[in-house]
Amino acid sequence: MSTDTEPMDLSRDGNDVGTLGDRLARYIFFACAFVTVATTLAIIVVLVDGAFDFFSQVSLVEFFTETNWSPRAADDPSFGVLPLVWGTLMITVGAALIAIPVGTLTAIYLSEYADPRVRKVAKPTLEILAGIPTIVYGFFAISFITPILQSASGQIWFIPVPDTFNAAAGAIVVGIMIIPMVSSISEDAMSAVPDSLRNAAYGLGATKFEVSTQVVLPASLSGIMAAYILAISRAIGETMAVTLAAGALPQMTSNPFEEIQTMTAYMVEIGTGDASVGSIGYQSLFAIGLTLFVMTFLMNVFSMWIRSRYREEYQ
Repeated sequence: MSTDTEPMDLSRDGNDVGTLGDRLARYIFFACAFVTVATTLAIIVVLVDGAFDFFSQVSLVEFFTETNWSPRAADDPSFGVLPLVWGTLMITVGAALIAIPVGTLTAIYLSEYADPRVRKVAKPTLEILAGIPTIVYGFFAISFITPILQSASGQIWFIPVPDTFNAAAGAIVVGIMIIPMVSSISEDAMSAVPDSLRNAAYGLGATKFEVSTQVVLPASLSGIMAAYILAISRAIGETMAVTLAAGALPQMTSNPFEEIQTMTAYMVEIGTGDASVGSIGYQSLFAIGLTLFVMTFLMNVFSMWIRSRYREEYQ
């Protein structure tokens, strides 16, 4: 005879039992969820509709393969998005090279090494960086990071003289900006690893470093990878800091000390410029926005897959 019993449902879902306040709260919560989903769908519809007008005049092959971007040129406009994608990737890769190692090591320290009193102060302090307006990061880049790079170019032979606006300053400042995201989410994932795993490793004679790197780190891999991908998505979509730091010159260069332009910076330029509504320059705003949306959407889907694929459940 089976001893399994079905758990009792006491939530009152699916019936009208409850106070007026319960039913009102249900409708309010549904309205909030509906507005959120409807807003997201409206954004997608606007982007697709605007991009359709653009791609009715510009072929997809030209858009994704040409290496010159000058949609507002009067005599010979070009619509190759690759320079903007290249600039975005330069900023993203450079920022990831800074934020991932620094953020991960910070998370390990806070989770495994820091005294509880130190951790109680250090983690909120670090997370304050996430609340600083991005325009402030942009000013920090052009007033502090770029002068340091220009000074270093005279002291270190392999560093050329950087432009006033350059990709290196943009990557550095964006990397600093996303460190709290990497460290905070990774630290949460590491703290969720049960102490029984740590104690078992200590019982076998492992050192603290071995426990941190060979037990805690693999056990929290899904959360750490999700932190990386979310931070990279944040770097891809960053706007004001890179607009101020990296400049507005769309070009494909391997020199990080030269001026570039990212996709978001171009959208700012068009949105605040004199492009007339309905012109091809204005319509390019939607094509770039849709491309950027697809890139970040795929990154978020990949993040969700990583979390579900490598998620560890402990009891």
